[in-house]
Amino acid sequence: MRAPADPRVTWDLPAPGAMPRTADLEPLVTRVLAPNASGMTLDGTNTYVVGAPGSGQAVLVDPGPDDPAHLAAVEEALTAREARCVAVLVTHHHGDHAEAALPWGDRFGAPVAAADAAVAGPRGRVLEPGERLALAGTAIGVVGTPGHTADHLAFRLESGAVLVGDHVLGRGTSVVTHPEGDVVAYLESLRRVHDLGPSALYCGHGPELTEDPGAVLDFYLAHRAFRESQLLAALVRGAGTVDALVADVYAEVPRALWPAAAQSTRATLAKLAAEGHVVVDGDRVRLP
Repeated sequence: MRAPADPRVTWDLPAPGAMPRTADLEPLVTRVLAPNASGMTLDGTNTYVVGAPGSGQAVLVDPGPDDPAHLAAVEEALTAREARCVAVLVTHHHGDHAEAALPWGDRFGAPVAAADAAVAGPRGRVLEPGERLALAGTAIGVVGTPGHTADHLAFRLESGAVLVGDHVLGRGTSVVTHPEGDVVAYLESLRRVHDLGPSALYCGHGPELTEDPGAVLDFYLAHRAFRESQLLAALVRGAGTVDALVADVYAEVPRALWPAAAQSTRATLAKLAAEGHVVVDGDRVRLP
């Protein structure tokens, strides 16, 4: 099976490290980049300020790290939009997205909403897929996108854009780890977002994807199928442990990322085992 082509390689996207700190993406949305760049977070966490122009209100999606400089940049974006924060929405519980949710909710006097009650806090709101939130002069649809984590949500805007959190990244592919992640649920969620026909994907990390969002989702689905075929081929060649599979399949990937690759491999093996394609016993793996 040939590796699928990533359509983004031909797009005019900012180079790593070159994303602007603040950017107006459309009338409804301003993106503010948090200063927490890393191998896993790419340029940093994208916090989105969402609201209808002239409404005087805005919603923060994924406030990210509780960092004073990031807070100052978000407050500047709110001032530029002449808006006050009326709610904080969180795509999932990982700290690089959710750490600032409760402290910033308290600062702005705004409720926090998420799928995880611990993230929403005692005065917050637990969101359910299919809800439609009337906030900041606009409507925001809640889309269930489990897979990266069980509590992962995406948010669909009236413009047709979807804020996808870690479900899709602006560069590379999202990691689905074991046992937290679920590859079967992740693939179903990719198809669910695809069926929405998004006009843009506003990612939790990396640049926004506006040229052909559907092509990116097709690539993500093809990439997952390709990884499965690679693992099965590596088993045929004699790899019999998770570490051996990672060394084979991810040979061209920097070794610093191999621990994450191992977790992703375990998640994919769990899917293949459930389907009867492999037998997993601890770190040992074999064909049936």
